[in-house]
Parts: sequence; C-alpha cells; structure tokens
Amino acid sequence: MSDEPTDDDLMRAYAGGSARAFERLYRRHAAPLYRFVRRVLGRQGSGHVDEVFQDTWARVVQARERWAPQGAAFRTWLFTIAQRRAIDVLRRSGREQPLDEEAGPFVPEGQAWQGWPAAEPAGDAPAERSFWRAAGRRLLDCMETLPESQRAVFLLHHEEGLSLAEAARGLGLGFETAKSRLRYAMSKLRTCMGAYLPASAGES
Repeated sequence: MSDEPTDDDLMRAYAGGSARAFERLYRRHAAPLYRFVRRVLGRQGSGHVDEVFQDTWARVVQARERWAPQGAAFRTWLFTIAQRRAIDVLRRSGREQPLDEEAGPFVPEGQAWQGWPAAEPAGDAPAERSFWRAAGRRLLDCMETLPESQRAVFLLHHEEGLSLAEAARGLGLGFETAKSRLRYAMSKLRTCMGAYLPASAGES
C-alpha cells in the first residue's frame, strides 16, 4: 500500500480484514461527514446527528465485503448513505420539509438583518473578519429554509466539491432534477441573504 492510498485502496484493504484501513478511512472522512449530516438535518433534526453519523459508518462496515466502485467515488457513496439516512429520520419524525418547486416566489421570514456593515477603510481586517463571520451565520440560517433534498444537493456540490453530475448520480437523481434542485436552492439562498441587505447598501 502506498503512503497515500486512495479511498478505494483502503476500502479493499478493509474488506480483506485490515482494521487499520478502516481507521484511516474514518479519520479522513469523519469530520466532513459529521458536518454534512448536521447541516442536512438542520436545527429541526439536530437531536439525530449522532444517530445518523454512527449509522452511516455502521452501513459502511456492513457493506465492506460486497462493496465495489460503481462509477461513484467512495466519498460520494458515503455522503449519499448519510443523506438518505437523514431523510429517513426526518420523515419518520414528521419533520421532512416538502419540496415546493412549484410554489410562488420565496419570501424569507424575520426582520431585516442589521449586520451588513458600512464601508470600512481599506485594510480593516478585524471589521472584515467580523462581517464574514456574521454573514456566515446568516447563510446557515438561510440554509434552514431549504427543503432537505435541495439542501443536500447544494451541500454536496458547493461545500463538498462534488460535480453536479456526481451529486446527481450519488443521490439517485437525474441530472436535470439535480440541476433544478440546485437552481431553486441557490435562488432561495440569494433571496434570503439579499432580503437582509439594506437597499441603500447596494447603491453607488
């Protein structure tokens, strides 16, 4: 085994009985997988994050002897298991948000966010960092408004770096369906973030 084995190499080694290979896979993917599960479940499913995370790895263990690459990277396969388990949990608890792609224009709830800063002098790094931290928190709030199926496509594509084709294949969606869900997600996020931007801030 090379110094930097691929995920496929590690999974094949694990199927052959190498516990160390599984440990390397776990260390490589545990943190991003946990973050992904937490964000797919959102606040309404926050109590189930550990359950879904652990069950995802349990399914990797169960599948080790029959696992084989099938046109999707191990990482795509892993995150797809997690996404499906998250949706199952939300559906079971009655918390799954319905897709509303045929609904009217998205209107965010809440009061206008006052955190958008006035223009700061060039090089004011503390103010810039403070702004981006606040904007990041607002983006996470806006993500809570997305149905889980749209949120999953957005996270896989924009946060985990999967191509849209990979995300679609992993989620068992047609490319155009995945593209549509991503488009709706992006539109909602832009509207949600923009709705908190004072009109004067965008005027030159």
